[in-house]
Amino acid sequence: MAAAATAPPGAQPPNLLGAPTASVTVEEFADFQCPSCGTMHPVMKEIQQIYGSRIRFIFRQFPLQMHDKAYDAAVASEAAGMQGSDKFWAMQNLLYTNQKDWALDKNFRQTLAGYAQSIGLDVGKFQSDSAGLPAKKRVDDDLARGRALNVGSTPTILVNGQSIPAPEMNVASLRNFIDAELQKAAAPRNANQPAPAAANPAAAPSNSTASDSATK
Repeated sequence: MAAAATAPPGAQPPNLLGAPTASVTVEEFADFQCPSCGTMHPVMKEIQQIYGSRIRFIFRQFPLQMHDKAYDAAVASEAAGMQGSDKFWAMQNLLYTNQKDWALDKNFRQTLAGYAQSIGLDVGKFQSDSAGLPAKKRVDDDLARGRALNVGSTPTILVNGQSIPAPEMNVASLRNFIDAELQKAAAPRNANQPAPAAANPAAAPSNSTASDSATK
C-alpha cells in the first residue's frame, strides 16, 4: 500500500505473536462482532501455528460502526491485555469462539466479566481498565492506522503491506503469499554466499606442465 510509509503506527506495543524481528509481517484488521472475522479466526490461528517465529503476526482493532458491541469488545480485549499479553490473546479467542452468544446478549458487560474471570483476570481491574482511556486509546490508534491504510472492511489482511484479496483469505493461499515473502527475504542472503569452488580437473595437464614436457 502506498500509504503505508506515512500511516500512523497503531497501538504500541502492538498485539503481536511470533518474532518481533521476523522478515514477514502478517497484519490483520478485524472486528470482534464481524461474522467474517469469526470465520477467519481459526484460519489465522492455523497460520500462526504453521509459521511460529518465522513471521510477525499483528492483530489490529478495527471495530465497525455497524456493529453495536464491537468497539466495547475491542476495548475489553485491550483491558485484558493490560494484565499480560497472554490475557489479550485468551480474551481474543473467547470473543471469537463465543461470538454468536455475546453479540446477542443483553447482559453483554456481565458476560465479558465472566470471560475475564474464566481466564484468571482481576475482574475489578478489568472492569476499571475497560472504562479507562488507555484501553480506548489503543483501539483508537489501531483505527487511525487502518483508516490511513484505506481499510474499509473486515477482515483486512496485509502480508508485508500487501492487501490480500478476500477470495485468497484461506490457509493455502495465505501460505503462498507468506512463502513468497520469505523467499524474497532469503534471496539476498543466498546471493551473498560465496559460490562453491570448482573442482580441479585431474586428467587435463596445466599449460605449464605441457610446456615443460615439450622442452625436454
